[in-house]
Amino acid sequence: MLDAGPMNILITGASRGIGAAIARRFAAPGNRILINYMQSEAAAAAVAEQCAAAGAETVLVGGDVRNEDDLKRLAGVFSATEGGVDVLVHNAAIGALKPFRTIRPGQWDLTIESSLRPFWLLTRLCALNDGANVIGLSSMGSRQYVPGYAAMGAAKAGVEALTRQLAVELAPRVRVNTVCGGLVRTDALRYLDAEGQMLAFAEEHTPLGGIASPDDIAAVVHLLCDARARWITGQVIIADGGLSLL
Repeated sequence: MLDAGPMNILITGASRGIGAAIARRFAAPGNRILINYMQSEAAAAAVAEQCAAAGAETVLVGGDVRNEDDLKRLAGVFSATEGGVDVLVHNAAIGALKPFRTIRPGQWDLTIESSLRPFWLLTRLCALNDGANVIGLSSMGSRQYVPGYAAMGAAKAGVEALTRQLAVELAPRVRVNTVCGGLVRTDALRYLDAEGQMLAFAEEHTPLGGIASPDDIAAVVHLLCDARARWITGQVIIADGGLSLL
């Protein structure tokens, strides 16, 4: 809870995009933020520098969320003896963005193993404190058609289903919620075949206007971890500017 003093925050895939925005959003004096990355240590270090400028202590941990040993290393940083985890954000996700007929079995497995599996396994491995929050990240492709999103949509739909299961099993000590974003201006958009069409449609039709920034999603994650949201658990919060209402 944000009014409970310094927190230990673990964010997977936090070197860029939404994960980096979440790290910056939680940066405050006394907070310790674990910034997980897989490829670019330099990018992760830049995020860490920004968080440190806001008074937070940062820890950089490289690792692949598909690898159980790497997940154990992540979970071990904020072990019970190190104060445990107050906020766990499952942001990392990689995978195939292509029509289902062209997805190879290995690409399907990669997609599921980078999003759905760590949401289960890392949550189980972490020493979650009383009052902790576990937050998943999903997208509108989990519930409606998005070109080239068969594998990722299935993985994200699994995250949303697991959100409800974990919320009950971990209650009352821990709250579990997921933020489901619409189009967000990140590097991932360039991998979608229909990027231009999707951006143009969203720009024209989103009731609140425009396209979300990573910080728009980070703000919702931050809000769900506030003490004032203590009665919210097991929910998938749609943050898309109202586009899915049309």
